[in-house]
Parts: sequence; structure tokens; C-alpha cells
Amino acid sequence: MLRLYIGNKNYSSWSMRAWVLMRQAGIPFEEVKVPFDSFDAGSQFKTTMARLSPVGRVPVLVDGGLAVWDSLAIAETLAERFPDRFLWPADPAARARARSLCAEMHAGFSALRNLCPMNIEASLPEVGQRLWAEHASLREDVERLVTLWRGQLAHQPEHGLLFGAFSIADAFYAPVCMRLATYALPLPADAAAYAARVRQLPAVRA
Repeated sequence: MLRLYIGNKNYSSWSMRAWVLMRQAGIPFEEVKVPFDSFDAGSQFKTTMARLSPVGRVPVLVDGGLAVWDSLAIAETLAERFPDRFLWPADPAARARARSLCAEMHAGFSALRNLCPMNIEASLPEVGQRLWAEHASLREDVERLVTLWRGQLAHQPEHGLLFGAFSIADAFYAPVCMRLATYALPLPADAAAYAARVRQLPAVRA
């Protein structure tokens, strides 16, 4: 059985992405949670992860003797391994757009990441209000999110996800939807509705 090594899903957005993808797609796997005791070189976390991958970070997907690290590489590997789950859209043009959206999430939105650390269990609207007022970079990141989502949702049925059915793209933006809720960052109605739909996915709720 596949084994997915992750950190705490409450705080580790990258762990959450891989976990949500596999859980929502119904791919059987064993979850191995590695405690975040410390990120120092000699910590239990670093020691455990260094045995699995050269970067010593989560998530890591282990399939027999093969270890795949980085959430985007894991997603691509799963899409190849389980073509019947349609983790990418079937249409080539839609698939290219989905990959573009994931790549942008993978590399961008640094203000949102740095200013609004992930903490699903928390409710920090006052902090979010202050950050929103003080940081133009945060407002720009959220504006970019809204632009990306709107551009894709315009092609979907009402109440749909980014590509209609659940895909890797929705898994990649799921932690962002949780951050937006934790800090109560303002969104227009259509983007807020999409974020709410993502939060209601069974795997995200779990």
C-alpha cells in the first residue's frame, strides 16, 4: 500500500494538499504523521525525513522502494498511477490550465503564506482585518486568487469546482481556502462561494 508521510495537517499546507488529494480521490494509502518536534538538523523530524528524501521535508509518498517528494510531483505521480480517478481534467486545454493554476499556487502567493500562517483550528478575524489594512501585498495576492478562480469558474456550471469535478487544482487551493476562512479575508461573492464549496468537500472536512 502507498504510504504518505506528512506533518500536522492543521499547520502544514503542503501535507494537507497531498492528503486531501488522495482522500478525496479514494486512493488507498497509509498516513504516517511525522511530529514537528524541531527543524534543526538533528531533530527527530529531520532525521526521519532525511531517510526518505534528500530535502528532508513533507510530504513524501512512498511506493515500495520509490519515494516521491514535493506535492506537485506527488500529484503528477498519482495522476499517472491512477488514470481512472481523473485527477487532471480529461480535456487537454483544461488540463493545461489546471497545471498552470497549480504551478502558480506552488510558486506564488508569498504574502498570503508568510503573513497568514495556516492554522485551521483558529479563528483570527481581527488579525486578518489588521493584516488586510497594513499590507498591500496581501490584498494583491487575494486579488490574484480571485482573478484566477473567476477566470476558470466562468466556464463551469454554477456550484462547480475549478474544473467541474474535483481535481488536483482544488486540492492545491484547499489550504488557501482554509487560510481565507481563518483570517476572514474579504472575498467577492463568487470567490467566497467557491472557497466554501472546497471547505465542504468530505476530505477537507475530514
